[in-house]
Amino acid sequence: MTAIIEIRDLFVRREKRVVLEINRVVIERGEILAVVGPNGAGKSTLLLVVAHLLKAERGEIRFNGQNIASYGDLAYRRRIGLVMQDALLLNRSVFDNVATGLRFRHLPKEEVTHRVNDWLERLGIPHLRGRPATQISGGEARRVALARAFVLQPDLLLLDEPFAALDRTSRHKLQEDLKSILTGTDMTVIFTTHSETDVQKLAERKIELDGGKMAG
Repeated sequence: MTAIIEIRDLFVRREKRVVLEINRVVIERGEILAVVGPNGAGKSTLLLVVAHLLKAERGEIRFNGQNIASYGDLAYRRRIGLVMQDALLLNRSVFDNVATGLRFRHLPKEEVTHRVNDWLERLGIPHLRGRPATQISGGEARRVALARAFVLQPDLLLLDEPFAALDRTSRHKLQEDLKSILTGTDMTVIFTTHSETDVQKLAERKIELDGGKMAG
């Protein structure tokens, strides 16, 4: 397999406190990797650094063999998708929320409509298409945020606690839907979680963080 992400000698401090210190991690193309650990372990920080939204004090992250800094912020971020715990939906319809990134890329209207409707269907929320995003449940908002990321067809998808705060039934259904969507694709996924069940259901491999360092 070919590495899509390689992290070397990563050192991150926030408010003068060391929050991440990782010697080396290699993530293969098409891999589904879980990052596990307690609150404060550095899981979300790792995603933000990989997304190039948080700058490391030291170290290097390579994407397809090239330092991410050499891509330019916009070019790199167009290759990745990031879904944080808070869906951060716009005060517009569900369709418009999912279409936002495609419209920024000036895709033809017909293609935008086709791709948005396709991902609403795949994530089981086509009935929400015209609903204001402020009038949907937390679980539905999570699926809308995922559709907004998937519709851009990223090479790398970063998910921060994608199953957090969902009831047992909703959690299980989303695990199954994501597994089905990702099967047979070459999309690489890194997701954070506290739950070993999430790891068993979705991940192909896991790494553990504790106090910002790799455990084990």
